Amino acid sequence: MLRKLELFTLIVFFSLSAAAFADQVTLKNGDHFTGKIVKSDGKTLVLHTDAAGDITLQFEAIQEIKTDEELHVTLKDGKTAVGPVTTTDGKIAVATKTAGTVEAPKEDVTLIRNDAEQQAYEKLLHPGLLHGWNGGANVGFSVARGNSQTENLALAFTAAHPTLNSKITMYASAIYTKNDLPAPGSVGANLEQGGIRYDRNVNPKLFGFVAADFSSNALQFLGLRSTGTGGLGYHAIKTPNTVLDFLAGINYTHETYHFVPGDPTAVPPVPDTPGVTNNFAALTLGQELTQKLGKTTVLTEKFYFFPDLSDTSQYRGTFDFGTITKISKWLGWQNQFSDIYVSNPPAGAKKNDLVLTTGLNFSFTH
Repeated sequence: MLRKLELFTLIVFFSLSAAAFADQVTLKNGDHFTGKIVKSDGKTLVLHTDAAGDITLQFEAIQEIKTDEELHVTLKDGKTAVGPVTTTDGKIAVATKTAGTVEAPKEDVTLIRNDAEQQAYEKLLHPGLLHGWNGGANVGFSVARGNSQTENLALAFTAAHPTLNSKITMYASAIYTKNDLPAPGSVGANLEQGGIRYDRNVNPKLFGFVAADFSSNALQFLGLRSTGTGGLGYHAIKTPNTVLDFLAGINYTHETYHFVPGDPTAVPPVPDTPGVTNNFAALTLGQELTQKLGKTTVLTEKFYFFPDLSDTSQYRGTFDFGTITKISKWLGWQNQFSDIYVSNPPAGAKKNDLVLTTGLNFSFTH
């Protein structure tokens, strides 16, 4: 009997000890929860429990909080207090080691994080350049209409390195094909594009950006176009499901067109036209949209317009529209439509090229 009593006493002691070292949350309706506070955004609070895992509570429904471990509490004035937390009479009190007890109305709390969440937040502020990347690669069949009628392989790659205040974006794409309409001087639809852009937030809505873009387009006899751009962007909409940005800036473009094939069937034959090199400044006016459709599909759309500042009758425009539907965590199905327009291509080239690709998407996170 004595051994059973001792065993019962030990069980009660360890149970009470475990509860004593757990966070306590009491709601206004009297419900009581025990666990470890993970985080709060001032609207909801996430509590990790042994029995039910993570549970989410409405912050305004909380009557009392009591913790033994330190929490990082951020208030409306931007100040952060670190220490065990208690609440009484609608106020939250943080027992800091250096500034004593910091008190504030519960409504002034904007963020709460435990140590693990705080470390993840700080890592996101200053991630290493080799970490925090996400993106994907596309492989698919292409159909091109305009200067050619072709079907062949299309490849694309995108990668982004976002932090809380900045973002690096890289992209590259290529289409390799041969014209299905053989004719003297016909060219293959060999289109390569690539670039890198760096965004830096000025405030939650406004950001500055610099970018470098490169392209080669055999359809328009373009050997290489190099464009350096700087400007400002505006987040018109920025939610977890929708991002709509508008961008404006100035770019400097250097482009070289290859020799344009002549007509060897003419009598006498028409010689090749000399190559052309252009250097000019132009405006960069753009709009970008990312929209999540349900749980598995993401829609992207971009439109850019580049009017030549030295000759306003000359301009260039690009339009891209695509979707990616997740099949698994890393595999998806992608569809991409692109329109490339140049107002002054060399003689023998059309102004507009349409490209449609579809195929597999392989996503990654590092």
